[in-house]
Amino acid sequence: MYAKKISEIEKLIQKQDEWRCQCINLIASENVLSQRARAAGCSDFAHRYAEGHPGERYYRGTSYIDEIESQLKTNLKIIFECDHCEVRPISGTNANEAVFSRFVGPGDVVMVNSTPGGGHISHHRRGSLGKFTHNIIDFPVTTDGYRIDVEKAAYLIEKTRPKLIVVGKSLFLFPEPVAELAEACRHSKTLIMYDGAHVLGLIAGKRFQRPLAEGAWLMTASTHKTFFGSQRGVILSNMEEESWRKIDRGAFPGSSSNHHLDTLAQMAICAYEMMDFGDTYAEDTIRNARSLAAALDRLGFDVQGREFGYTESHQVAVNVKAQGGGEKVSRTLEANDIILNMNMLPHEPLSNHDRPDGIRLGVQEMTRFGMGEAEMGQIAELIHACIVGKKDVKEDVNRFRSQFREVRYSYDNFGERRTEPLKLMKSA
Repeated sequence: MYAKKISEIEKLIQKQDEWRCQCINLIASENVLSQRARAAGCSDFAHRYAEGHPGERYYRGTSYIDEIESQLKTNLKIIFECDHCEVRPISGTNANEAVFSRFVGPGDVVMVNSTPGGGHISHHRRGSLGKFTHNIIDFPVTTDGYRIDVEKAAYLIEKTRPKLIVVGKSLFLFPEPVAELAEACRHSKTLIMYDGAHVLGLIAGKRFQRPLAEGAWLMTASTHKTFFGSQRGVILSNMEEESWRKIDRGAFPGSSSNHHLDTLAQMAICAYEMMDFGDTYAEDTIRNARSLAAALDRLGFDVQGREFGYTESHQVAVNVKAQGGGEKVSRTLEANDIILNMNMLPHEPLSNHDRPDGIRLGVQEMTRFGMGEAEMGQIAELIHACIVGKKDVKEDVNRFRSQFREVRYSYDNFGERRTEPLKLMKSA
């Protein structure tokens, strides 16, 4: 009866696959899986449950996923130089909630980055943190708005004695001052939580910062932005065993039950890719972000962070108020197959959330498709022609993107390190 409707869904899936392979994707929170990781999806694990830890499950029939999960945890501990690793959260927000649920209570003070200052919604009253306390205060920031004012923040920590501070952002151009705030946090017995969702792959590649070594009590993250992974979450820490047991219970049964075993298996493949290619990829990604920012600046755009070298991550922030604002610019670019998101900038009031002045660009996916600094310049020119020149550049975008359809920084099907790229799987 519904066979035609199912066919319609299948056609929409195929259209999505075909369309996004024609686009320049600059969404800062997305990336692509390698062929081998993608091929591991939709296995029998997609049908199965595995509550609990390897060897201690509440279900039988888990011996193979036990081995995969154990390998993944061991490798993440190696990559991030940590004692504890929780891989059961199914998203970064899910990982955050596992922490908040065990260490934040009603009335506790928590200090976070504001929404205009780049903070993620899960850190705020309307997100996960707001389920446990409404006593949430913002970090003071420097005049540019993109960095925490360390002196003022340390003073505020001393005066308010927060239970937790949450560093790490959604608009994340520069490293956070973890080491600089660690001493003030020790004096006030404040815990430092680092949300590394956007920069996990840059941290893994040793090209951004080392939050745990610098004094963060724990790090949460999603695994699919600058990290190569499937869409999941992790919690990493060197904390004492007693506190880690609370995190364990926060992840299960606190914020998850079954933890999507098919994407867990994919993540295990991605961790090996990151161990081999992560350093080169992170370096190339940051270099590309700076090149894109500089090219946009030369073309007259109001690129943020100019006085600090634009960015030290995969992201670029641009104030496009003069071009009609972030909502208009992002829609115009989408119509021309350049995909990015509108974004609030630090100077804006919260009331601007649906029509902000800014746009946020991320280069991590196009870097994985093999684009380099020269291509970043071409992307900037296409954006300029579309937004300033008011030209239809869709065909130019599609022609340009057709040269970059293969995933780099990966292995071939025989387990050898590649010098040539892999083709993405086509839809069935």
